[in-house]
Amino acid sequence: MADTSWPGCSKSLKGVILDLCGVLYESGEGDGVAIPGSIEAVKKLKASDLQLRFCTNETQATREKFVAKLQRLGFDISVSEVFSPAPAAVAVLKERGLRPHLLVYDEFDSVDKTNPNCVVIGDAAEQFSYENLNEAFSVLIDLENPKLFSLGQGRYYKETDGLKLDVGVYMKALEYACDLKAEVVGKPSPTFFQSVLNDMGLQPHEALMIGDDLICDTEPWQGDCAWLWLQLNLLFKLSTAPGMALSETRLPRRDKEAGRASATEPLNSTFPPVRESERERKKERKKERKKEPSDERHSTVMADGTVDNLAQAVDMILNQRH
Repeated sequence: MADTSWPGCSKSLKGVILDLCGVLYESGEGDGVAIPGSIEAVKKLKASDLQLRFCTNETQATREKFVAKLQRLGFDISVSEVFSPAPAAVAVLKERGLRPHLLVYDEFDSVDKTNPNCVVIGDAAEQFSYENLNEAFSVLIDLENPKLFSLGQGRYYKETDGLKLDVGVYMKALEYACDLKAEVVGKPSPTFFQSVLNDMGLQPHEALMIGDDLICDTEPWQGDCAWLWLQLNLLFKLSTAPGMALSETRLPRRDKEAGRASATEPLNSTFPPVRESERERKKERKKERKKEPSDERHSTVMADGTVDNLAQAVDMILNQRH
């Protein structure tokens, strides 16, 4: 059984997995912009005794180009530390002998794309036109056994000029039109997260995930994923704006008699209660955001504390390890 107490669990951690967009940087024009304090936070983690990996559903560029952008922003990150869905999707396609119709950028040069028998979609951005979506639909609807792969299933993401629709919206459209269920490669696929853990040589209970999407970064732990019965300790839900939620959840436990994972149970948090000033600050921020979509209120994943940014989260973790 994983050590799910805080701060006790911080002392038993051996690795940290960081989401990228929304945690380290905000995407936008050019390379985007580093979130204040995040560059130094990554340096602190690398200087600690914790292993560090990064995971992303970014598919608008190869990992090499993506990492080069992060390096230009000032982050000490190497390609081998970053896990993205495109290489995993390429491996799946080759293993199953599939020939994709692509609605995604880069990294598929080594795959046979003649006479497609499946569709792969990712961060196509401006390529998500009616014409291109309809072409993907036409490929799927003509197949006897249609297969749709989606490199992530996010609903939206944030750039410096506001929120943008993510690949999950287009995935759902094709699912509905073709009456099928997409296979997700990348977050929140349990297989994707397991590949990161395997690379670190860690068990799930020895790692900690920090992300900004309460659904995309926690959904793998909500279902019947048997290998997850040794659950991750915590998940931080971060925002660059003050007063956002820190989510601490008890993830599925293995029910040995039923042979499946049990439902998610909230932990009793030992974080300080939200102060009245923080409540007022959150109310004001909600007014300013003009009803910006939020995952703060979720039916099964509840927030038990607050952090403002990655820098604060890293300081909390490292301080409680000493």
